[in-house]
Amino acid sequence: MKRISFIVVYSLIGWAICGTTVGIGRRLIDMHTTLVVHAIVAPLAFAVLSALFFRQFPGSSPVRIASAFLSVVMALDVLVVAPLFEHSFSMFGSVLGTWFPLALIFAAVLIVGRYFGRSGSHV
Repeated sequence: MKRISFIVVYSLIGWAICGTTVGIGRRLIDMHTTLVVHAIVAPLAFAVLSALFFRQFPGSSPVRIASAFLSVVMALDVLVVAPLFEHSFSMFGSVLGTWFPLALIFAAVLIVGRYFGRSGSHV
């Protein structure tokens, strides 16, 4: 149960970092540049969060944890961002705005998890 709680909390933190990046970017720069910045920030944030996770929970499967992080983020995008903030599900039509960052989040968590498994961190 503790592991699940940390997955949810770290996913929420990463999701909030991504949302903040987009929210601030919209106010300061054009949307395309905002989405590019978001696509850079998202995997970096999740790499750091997943490193913390894999240190706390050695033995965790990188594929399962990447899938779990991604599932929480996608659920929040579907249940919160699209209906409440965007008032539209059109964000899911954007490769740069949605699908690319989601793929990079999954990849970042997977790579970090595999690194910790190979680096002797007992993952």
